[in-house]
Amino acid sequence: MSRLASSGGAAAASRQGEQDDICPVCKSSRYLNKSMRFLVNPECYHKMCESCVDRIFSHGPNKCPIAGCNRTLRKHRFRVQTFEDVQVEREVDIRKRVAAVFNRREDEFDSLLDYNNYLNEVEDMTFNFINKVDVEATERRMAAYAEQNTRAITANAALASQETQDYSALQAAEREQSRLRRDAARREEEEERRAKVEGKQAIINRLATGTGDAGTIAEEGQRITLKKRLDKRTAVERQKQLNATADGAKDGLNGSSSFMIKGLKTRREPGPEAPFDAFGGLSYSTKTYYTLQNDYEWDWLDNLKTDSTYRAGGYNPQEFYSRALCEAFSGLGVFIGQDVGGSDPAVSTVSAMRVAGAGA
Repeated sequence: MSRLASSGGAAAASRQGEQDDICPVCKSSRYLNKSMRFLVNPECYHKMCESCVDRIFSHGPNKCPIAGCNRTLRKHRFRVQTFEDVQVEREVDIRKRVAAVFNRREDEFDSLLDYNNYLNEVEDMTFNFINKVDVEATERRMAAYAEQNTRAITANAALASQETQDYSALQAAEREQSRLRRDAARREEEEERRAKVEGKQAIINRLATGTGDAGTIAEEGQRITLKKRLDKRTAVERQKQLNATADGAKDGLNGSSSFMIKGLKTRREPGPEAPFDAFGGLSYSTKTYYTLQNDYEWDWLDNLKTDSTYRAGGYNPQEFYSRALCEAFSGLGVFIGQDVGGSDPAVSTVSAMRVAGAGA
């Protein structure tokens, strides 16, 4: 059963592929003409071969030859289909058209919520165009918005184009710096190899002619070593120059040169994070309303000091003193009226005292 299903699916896919390779107007097949190209028009997205487009629309606008389609098409609007699915092609074109009008940026809004609401409205209009829901009303809204915000739309489009050019220039500069670094590395390798060959050849020549002794050969080796060090130092200096050139290129792309990006927010690097405070600013070491003593007289505390059951685990009575006093005095300085934002703190304190006295 599965073999039959798979063979049926393959046959259906084959038939669909054959239909896609046949022009619906002249019935020409790609099987007989390998160079045949199919074109689509954004007005109706009906596919037809390039020969039919030249034959039907070369003398001016004409109606679509597909049965049931009465749209008027023009030859210059035909183009090669990018995506295999025509619906995807149509949706991409619609989104490009809507994005060209609704091109507001996040920095133009007072809050992120307003920007998200704007994006939600734009997506609703895009959904209407894609699914053909209230197309006329949506077209009127889009036309009214474009008429009222022509200057902002033009400015944002120019800014987006400038950002694209800046990004392309930055990529070109990075590729150029990479090429320079590769060339410098190749030159350094060649110079190092040539220095080694020359040093070896000089030693061999001296030994062959007998004009040098062991001391002379040692001195020659020292000079070769010194030359290598100088070459390395020169390479380091060259790398510093390349880095300075790269930094200058980046500054030019983002600074005051012709590649400056206009209209962007100044992004600041976030500072170091503060250490986590589990007590929200409350410190046991800050004693505003009390003074912590080293020892307190209390029978229970005396037993605590001498009982090995508590002291064996490392318990310190000073921790108990500090915590108990902090909990006892933590409420001082807190006024309900200030927290609520209502009356005077003194009036609130007096009212609380009266209520406590009435209750007593």
